[in-house]
Amino acid sequence: MLFRKRTHTCGELRAEHSDSTVTINGWVQSHRNMGGLMFIDLRDRYGITQAVILPESAPELAEKAKEIRSEFVLWISGKVRMRENPNKTIPTGLIEILVEEFEIINKSEVPPFEITPDTKAGEELRLTYRYLDMRRPDLQKKFILRNKLYQTTHAYFAEHNFLEFETPILTKSTPEGARDYLVPSRVHKGNFYALPQSPQLYKQILMMSGFDRYMQIVKCFRDEDLRADRQPEFTQIDVEMSFIEQEDILTLAENFIARAWKEILGIEVQTPFRRMTFKEAMTRYGSDKPDLRYDLELTDITHVVKESGFSVFTTAASKKDGRIALLNAKGCADFSRKQLDELTDYAKKYGAGGLAWIKFIDGTINSPIAKFLTEEEMNAIFLNSKAVDGDLLLIAADEWERCFTVLGALRTEIARRIGILDQVKNSFSFHWVVEFPLLEYSPEENRYVARHHPFTAPMIEDLPLLDASPEYVRAQTHDLIINGYEVAGGSIRIHQNMVQQRMFDLIGLTKEEADQKFGFLLNALKFGAPPHGGIAFGFDRLVMLLAGTDNIREVIAFPKTTSALSLMDGCPSEVVDSQLRELGIALRK
Repeated sequence: MLFRKRTHTCGELRAEHSDSTVTINGWVQSHRNMGGLMFIDLRDRYGITQAVILPESAPELAEKAKEIRSEFVLWISGKVRMRENPNKTIPTGLIEILVEEFEIINKSEVPPFEITPDTKAGEELRLTYRYLDMRRPDLQKKFILRNKLYQTTHAYFAEHNFLEFETPILTKSTPEGARDYLVPSRVHKGNFYALPQSPQLYKQILMMSGFDRYMQIVKCFRDEDLRADRQPEFTQIDVEMSFIEQEDILTLAENFIARAWKEILGIEVQTPFRRMTFKEAMTRYGSDKPDLRYDLELTDITHVVKESGFSVFTTAASKKDGRIALLNAKGCADFSRKQLDELTDYAKKYGAGGLAWIKFIDGTINSPIAKFLTEEEMNAIFLNSKAVDGDLLLIAADEWERCFTVLGALRTEIARRIGILDQVKNSFSFHWVVEFPLLEYSPEENRYVARHHPFTAPMIEDLPLLDASPEYVRAQTHDLIINGYEVAGGSIRIHQNMVQQRMFDLIGLTKEEADQKFGFLLNALKFGAPPHGGIAFGFDRLVMLLAGTDNIREVIAFPKTTSALSLMDGCPSEVVDSQLRELGIALRK
């Protein structure tokens, strides 16, 4: 018999099954011929069970078993018995199966890497053979965890009276932000659909249609440069609500996170979460998504050195909103010149022109900028930074946001270099960043662009600034940050046609362009749109954090590489000319 259906999984059998006759199916994890005993460890997604063949009493079985190799697919039938040498590291370790019958269902070639948790195979090889990589128990646990989050999500939002909708995947291209993935239309040659960057406009239309609570676990697509926590296609939990205030969204989101951490990790998460404004987050931590598991706060010393003899400082201070600030890298005064040069190069990646530094060693000051500072200025720096012997001060000078962004990047790098991130890796911090700027100026485009998206409502008290000083208008936004990752973001939306038209004016859209891109939204806003707002959780990032990894590709079944390639199936790929002709498309070299 080539195949016999299993009676139990490979992770199910326990001491109480002793003397039962069972059948298991699975892959050969390992096989050992000890002469008087032959062992086969059979694996499926539920666990591993040891089977044993006694060559003396079953010589035919023993001879047939010599053919078995790793990753062969078998069925094994036999009697469960207690093991003489229990393995207490696995749930099935008290028992084994005395084999009475077995068959090889399918053979396997020698795998290109070991199917083990501690495989030494590189990521590129593992992604090329993803179907083998996903047999590894540690990876399978991540996808079982992912499934738990699916179930928790559906249950939580159903209990809070949300309706699940499916929004279109073929949508209108409205490029305001990341680049769209475009899909050519065969029927309407020369026209294109876009894959959705988010269901933003559709969920707002649902609010205008009278469905006051919407939720969807949805695929989204962005053609952008990738990082370890980014993918060109990703999954988000999309949420929108009508007749609410921002506090309602934050409370709903906090309770969802608390429930997910409780049900999946057994961790009690305290609510409400800490809240800080964008300005506070940037000024204290140099990031709009700071990791609050550790301190290392930044210090503004503009008032101390703006009139110093160091021209870099005075030039920065003379800029509109120019700042000089520092990071006290505690205990890092022993950093070598090579390490300081590496930190300087790192800072330049974030726009720094250079990096000043001061060391306090054995009561003395070591710094290439010390000769430009008076004793009073140096003492004030020492006092403001709370520096003690053995500390290293890293100083940036530029306009406000760039200055603090540089120091924020250095804050994370220092935490990595001196082992702080390793010390806090099993802990979690949860907080909100609110009141982002509504707009930011783009020198490349010579216009304002929306900081989040152009459907975000401004703070009511800042409405008078829209005409005179739009760069100072704050938005009714909220980003949820866990361990330095933005895991959710949202806002209160614009629900009045005139305000939405004004927003389009501010970002440089003519009335004709606004009508062409967003005419359906503007029309819908004329017919009694309710006040509404929402949030979208990055599903993949949530799983990544819950699974304790910092690589998002570990929690996506078939991910792309950092260059947006799918190594397993060779995508993207060329298409034949006949397909292009049918679409009315010619490729430009």
